[in-house]
Amino acid sequence: MGIVHSSVVEASRDELFAWHTRAGAFTRLSPPWQPLSLVKESESLESGRAELRMPGGLTWIAQHDAKAYDPPYRFVDYSAALPLRLLVPWRHTHTFDVVSEGRTRVTDQVDTIVPGHFLRSTFVYRHRQLADDMDRHHWASTLLPGPLTVAVTGSSGLVGSALTAFLSTGGHRVIRLVRRAPSTPDERRWNPDAPAADLLDGVDAVIHLAGASIAGRFTDGHRRAIRDSRIEPTRRLAEVAAASGQGPMIFVSASAIGYYGPDRGDEVLHEQDPRGDGFLADVVAHWEDAATPAADAGLRVVHVRTGIVQSPSGGVLRLQRPLFEVGLGGRLGAGTQWLSWIDIDDLIDVYHRAVVDSGLSGPVNAVAPNPVRNEEYTAVLASVLHRPAFLPVPDFGPKLLLGEQGARELALADQRVAPGKLIERGHRFRRPDLDTALRHQLGRFTTDEG
Repeated sequence: MGIVHSSVVEASRDELFAWHTRAGAFTRLSPPWQPLSLVKESESLESGRAELRMPGGLTWIAQHDAKAYDPPYRFVDYSAALPLRLLVPWRHTHTFDVVSEGRTRVTDQVDTIVPGHFLRSTFVYRHRQLADDMDRHHWASTLLPGPLTVAVTGSSGLVGSALTAFLSTGGHRVIRLVRRAPSTPDERRWNPDAPAADLLDGVDAVIHLAGASIAGRFTDGHRRAIRDSRIEPTRRLAEVAAASGQGPMIFVSASAIGYYGPDRGDEVLHEQDPRGDGFLADVVAHWEDAATPAADAGLRVVHVRTGIVQSPSGGVLRLQRPLFEVGLGGRLGAGTQWLSWIDIDDLIDVYHRAVVDSGLSGPVNAVAPNPVRNEEYTAVLASVLHRPAFLPVPDFGPKLLLGEQGARELALADQRVAPGKLIERGHRFRRPDLDTALRHQLGRFTTDEG
């Protein structure tokens, strides 16, 4: 039993082996549908160990085998923690064979009692992630003279954890701006109310992701948290970036398609279109304006107007997936409202492009090129999960949970947004259609994939 999975990646063997040695590799290769969380990443492929938390309080220890370590050809890890090493023995051999110049065959061989068909989706996912990430780093290398130092707020969130892993495995230095006392050399203490004047010294670019979750009932307190965690902290960070003589020349800030308002119907919305109405439109407009000090100082500023992020690790898909898996899914309201979505890895690529592409500035719509109506989204998700979707949720359902305003601006929002600037720049999306994105994120690959 076990599995052997192999694919050819367009990269040299040395590049691929180096990629696996860097912080974030485990995160980039971990399927988001699996109920595992990384506690500690291995510090060495030769003799280090990674620690993962599993359901039921169990711990999985992946111990690297020093005797089998043969860079850049092979490294090996095995299950080392009781009782799992007795219940589920596991030895994973990673090999890298040169096919031709700039092309390498990557092979994963797992010796275990687990039948291979249970492992197939995991390794299809891993190999796609690796190939796609390498492709993006190769593209970026044509624009950059070398690795960058990138400071990131919100690095522990859904987007931040994926983005920092992507950047660090690509060879960039990531400095996490954290609100607690720093615990590593690559962390700096960030006080959103009064950031230190030298906070961004030695940094090439800053990516500002921090902000309270928009999801929730739109009470006065929730609206205040959304507004206060975004506008003034962004302004103060932009002022520090502007005043720093040794600081960044690039300021990338999270934003949202809420800028366009919740009721735009069939109108196709581009970056130059006017803002809409409503609470979120007001917040986003002021949020983007708050970065003006950085722009006035000559920094290239990019506002990433993000759509509905598709990942089972967070956001709407995390809430919907359990309902659909038990056959309780259905459209929201009439189901005719437009949903402008984006695969989480495509969103990471947009942030990456915002940093490395000097031709990109101002607002950028971070959405897939193929928005869908809510009823189509429902049908595709149900099809991917092989479940029915015949229980529509009437309008009063979201209103009970989110309040009248929250339902209108979140669950029932009708926004048909186009990634105009990205298309103009020739941007290539990894997963431009919803079926492909959901199959990748949920591990529901077709039989001819992989």
